[in-house]
Amino acid sequence: MKSTARITAIGTYVPEKRLTNDDLERIVDTNDEWIVKRTGMRERRIADENEYSSDLAIKAIENLVEQYQKELKDVGCIVVSTTTPDYAFPSVAAQIQDYFDIPTTGALDFNATCAGFTYGLHMANAFITSGLHHKVLVVTAETLSKVTDYTDRTTCVLFGDGAAAVLVESDAERPSFIATHIGTNGKGGKHVYRTNLSTTMHGQPLSSSGKMVQNGREVYKWASRTIPLGISELLEQANLQKNEVNWFVPHSANLRMIESICERSEFPVEKTLTSVEYMGNTSSVSIPLALQIGINKGKLKDGDVLLLYGFGGGLTHAGHIIKWDLGKE
Repeated sequence: MKSTARITAIGTYVPEKRLTNDDLERIVDTNDEWIVKRTGMRERRIADENEYSSDLAIKAIENLVEQYQKELKDVGCIVVSTTTPDYAFPSVAAQIQDYFDIPTTGALDFNATCAGFTYGLHMANAFITSGLHHKVLVVTAETLSKVTDYTDRTTCVLFGDGAAAVLVESDAERPSFIATHIGTNGKGGKHVYRTNLSTTMHGQPLSSSGKMVQNGREVYKWASRTIPLGISELLEQANLQKNEVNWFVPHSANLRMIESICERSEFPVEKTLTSVEYMGNTSSVSIPLALQIGINKGKLKDGDVLLLYGFGGGLTHAGHIIKWDLGKE
């Protein structure tokens, strides 16, 4: 089915507080050289003690409205990707509806971890192309610092906080979505997790600290093997060659992982947009942060063809080829 959905606006927000590699050196046994060599990260943003995912999300949506002068009263559905909601319920999406006083809208949170943005786009495209809705607000918001173990030097150097929002609207003449590919490997769930009600998986005990636990080597191997295959599937669907893609925008998990994916995909790393260096790994927020950084730097322009690819805990992944076109009618 040909898409009739277009991304028409974007907004982002990151907290003011910065956590540098030098700061981390005072917390755990690490140093700037070790972190940069293994991850490419130099800073990450950290939410205040009383600042939660809904607060970040609302500020990102306000940024979207301010930049693009968009009206939210006729939004038909709000979908929020987050692994760190303020509450088990009510949802972050419901809090957004309340804050912006959107009179008639559906609202739901979902969890696809670091693939949340691309899964959110997939849902918005489906909602609009099917005719169920004409305007969908896709939001990602994470306060990962609140669930990070700052005694574990292998994970605490990675994660940061932030939020982003995009508006997806009905536009049969100028649709954004060209190709989509999704997949999941649930057997790999044990390699990156955070416990909740259950503290076992596949009959095996888990660390029940409530903090994130990651086997970075296994996740790296899975992503380096799986994402290049997904990229090939997307290019085949779209009938495009790699040189016809202006920018590759992967989840900013780790710069070294991105370099490995690019090498295996034979995609030039110079044609990637990332947010990893000064934002760290912000899970589902990392791709839209990279898009905003690309806009700010004058790299990303209307008419560009983008290959977006999210991947993470589950293990799950989702990619799109889209045409970037935020221009007004």
